[in-house]
Amino acid sequence: MSTVLIIGAGGVGGVVTHKCVLNKETFSKIVLASRRIESCEKIQKQLPEGAIAIAQVDADNTVETAALIKKVKADIVINVALPYQDLTIMDACLEAGVDYLDTANYEHPDEAKFEYKLQWEKDLAFKDAGLMALLGSGFDPGVTNVFCAYAQKHYFDEIYTIDILDCNAGDHGYPFATNFNPEINLREVSANGRYWEEGKWIETKPMEIKMVWDYPEVGPKDSYLLYHEEMESLVKHIKGLKRIRFFMTFGESYLMHMNALENVGMLGIKPIMHQGKEIIPIEFLKTLLPDPASLGPRTKGKTNIGIVAEGIKDGKPKKIYIYQVSDHEKCYAEVHSQAVSYTTGVPAMIGAKLMLEGKWKAEGVWNMEEFDPDPFMDELKQQGLPWQIKELV
Repeated sequence: MSTVLIIGAGGVGGVVTHKCVLNKETFSKIVLASRRIESCEKIQKQLPEGAIAIAQVDADNTVETAALIKKVKADIVINVALPYQDLTIMDACLEAGVDYLDTANYEHPDEAKFEYKLQWEKDLAFKDAGLMALLGSGFDPGVTNVFCAYAQKHYFDEIYTIDILDCNAGDHGYPFATNFNPEINLREVSANGRYWEEGKWIETKPMEIKMVWDYPEVGPKDSYLLYHEEMESLVKHIKGLKRIRFFMTFGESYLMHMNALENVGMLGIKPIMHQGKEIIPIEFLKTLLPDPASLGPRTKGKTNIGIVAEGIKDGKPKKIYIYQVSDHEKCYAEVHSQAVSYTTGVPAMIGAKLMLEGKWKAEGVWNMEEFDPDPFMDELKQQGLPWQIKELV
């Protein structure tokens, strides 16, 4: 009998909750909590009566969050709230004596920068408490890390280069909208790019490097180099790695709108005065844009996310492509959410499932690629994220 506390009731939180309900043999009691109880109630109504309990919590408040963890007697906390809240929720888990999992690394609300440093620094505290924290159990980061570990285990003696390729070919019908939290999405995309090569990080201007990749079941798409957090851990754990890059697809309309908004200051994260009141531009913009959770019923098309790894096996060059394709409409039919939330929420549930079942278990703070990839890859196929492998060399 295991109790899971899910913190965050947005699009991803809804998917995690639905999938935990579908895996009741592992998650015998499910509690969904959010700052807005109305968000929890909306998800609760989509599920059979009595399937979940709900609660209200301010995840910025460590004491309040720890009290809720203790009250519901959680065995694990799945954090799908905002990345700004990672540290307070981790501290709450330490105080309450419970394992922790998230899908995205910590980001300071006043700085457009994200890194694992402050979360990794909690490793000793989790070890001393006999607890486990699993970082980045979404898709990218998350599944892409596991794809890299799987390639390293089964296909290579050494991997020299990795390209992570993220394509969302979905069409929601709006001139401009973001598929997950607008603040996080726009800060990530408008920041300088970075990639790792020959032991150092190389910085690029936003959208400076572009390539066209032919995504299976989608077709050729413009793909732009960004910095993404999984690279920070993968450079530490992939044997022989000489270069790693991350590419994401964007359409012309998205880039046009984003550039215009940035040029007029709407992506700013510093407070400004407006009619005698202090506002943060990107937070105001967020109120004008469609709620990502509302995109599900109107989004059509597919996502394709994967990795291309190149290296050597038995003295011979080798290159493989591991990828996963999801259909927005099929995801919505199953869990009332589009594929971007689906591909993040399902891996979060899987990571928690493996932890509770003892298949992934270790004290301290860990990244996905540090565990045996095989049970996770098996679960992906069983839980709605079947993957493919193509040998390119």
